[in-house]
Amino acid sequence: MLQNNPQIKSLIDRLWDRLWAGGISNPLSAIEQITYLLFMKRLDDLDLKEEKDADFTGEKFNSRFSGTIKLDGMDKEIEKRILRWSYFKQLPAEEMITHVQMKVFPFLKKLNGGTSPFTKHMANAVFIMPKASLLVESINIIEEIFKEIERDASEGGQAFQDIQGDVYEMLLGAIASAGKNGQFRTPRHIIKLMAELAEPQLGNKIADPACGTGGFLLGAYQYILTTLVRAKDPSKLVTDEDGFERGAISAVLTEDVKKILESSFYGYDIDVTMVRLGLMNLMMHGIANPQIDYKDTLSKTYNENNVYDIIMANPPFTGSIDKSDINESMTLPTTKTELLFVERIFRMLKTGGTAAVIVPQGVLFGSGKAFVQLRKLIIEEAELKAVITMPSGVFKPYAGVATAILIFTKGGETEKVWFYEMKHDGYSLDDKRQKLENQSDLQDIIAKYKIRNKTDFTDRKGECFFIPKEEIEGNNYDLSLSKYKEEDYIEQKYDPPSEILNNLTTLENEITSGIEELKGLVE
Repeated sequence: MLQNNPQIKSLIDRLWDRLWAGGISNPLSAIEQITYLLFMKRLDDLDLKEEKDADFTGEKFNSRFSGTIKLDGMDKEIEKRILRWSYFKQLPAEEMITHVQMKVFPFLKKLNGGTSPFTKHMANAVFIMPKASLLVESINIIEEIFKEIERDASEGGQAFQDIQGDVYEMLLGAIASAGKNGQFRTPRHIIKLMAELAEPQLGNKIADPACGTGGFLLGAYQYILTTLVRAKDPSKLVTDEDGFERGAISAVLTEDVKKILESSFYGYDIDVTMVRLGLMNLMMHGIANPQIDYKDTLSKTYNENNVYDIIMANPPFTGSIDKSDINESMTLPTTKTELLFVERIFRMLKTGGTAAVIVPQGVLFGSGKAFVQLRKLIIEEAELKAVITMPSGVFKPYAGVATAILIFTKGGETEKVWFYEMKHDGYSLDDKRQKLENQSDLQDIIAKYKIRNKTDFTDRKGECFFIPKEEIEGNNYDLSLSKYKEEDYIEQKYDPPSEILNNLTTLENEITSGIEELKGLVE
């Protein structure tokens, strides 16, 4: 995979360097421009692949690039075929940049029709490649990246789409450099873990109220497709570098499945750039018309309660919202977003719906009224299934905060809560986050979570155990693992005080004698 392929990493670094030297120094602006180019390339590749598949099966295929189109500011229609990546990449430099700016990019902005979320949020997008030579260099590097991806896919047995997603996620990682507004990218292996715990199914309505670039929605999508592949033909499953099974997407993406998936994923964010990136991220992975929108889900403008089957999220940990703008359906006496988002997620779920949400560990034990009230809510009005604590290095280099995953089902009854102390996530817990072999608790968490109700898990000295609801209630709904975990203490024997004093006196005499001897030598 990507982190083990130095050639791909080198190409991505080279692309960053070219953009920086060419005058695009803002990481977010660079991400946008690279994303537009990746999107153009991916759109052409997907279209050609679908056309080839249709020829093989004899099905009718309507290409995005067939026919003609009249773009804003043009007197006459042009053929859509000239808007393909494979066409314009061969143009001379100056002709290419004009062609992309005046024809290809305007075409992309209206790709899904006048009323789609994509078209709405692309309205103010700008293609800002400052010079033709930079565009040519960028296109050439992207071509090299995709060739290396294809080589890696054929040699490593990985699905092309997964590796291409890794490249995209690596680019997206730069967005989090500032941890703006408490936002930072969730590692993909943690998203895969949460999907395994939440278990989204085909036909579920799935959401993320603070979706950023859509990583959780994509994780749910890939989990569903893998589940379908497992049921249809398990031989097509491969195991990725984190121990998760993945399925070849093309094996199960029938028209009926596509139709269901089109209305399955919903994301919201308060940053329009994130919304654009999220839309393109899902579209590049096969979701033709994703439902991601610009919206503050904590505010009075958002009123979707009792709607979703599955919510997976890593909402912002820092900051607060203006009290006067908080939605009236929210009951917590606070403006802290890390608390309000968990309540919002609870409200968004249907009865019987399940959430997997990351919270800072302070939410587990905070003594303030709102902290206690939130914990009481997810214990008394939901079935709190699990609290999985994670080491503080999981989100490095973006943040060092210690976090936990909460798994709860709305409307269920909490009888006991399963705790697991994750110590290793498979990567070094420093800023480098290098892959470590045989040092991951992720698959152990999944295996034990799925058999938790068939096993006692009463040993509080182990990495996982149950705590009854009554005990948690008696501790002011405290959910910190350290509150309940029993440590093994090794008895340390010390010499009697009189013997220690004698030893110190002897040592003092030896030191004094040594000093006197040194003085004699100096004199």
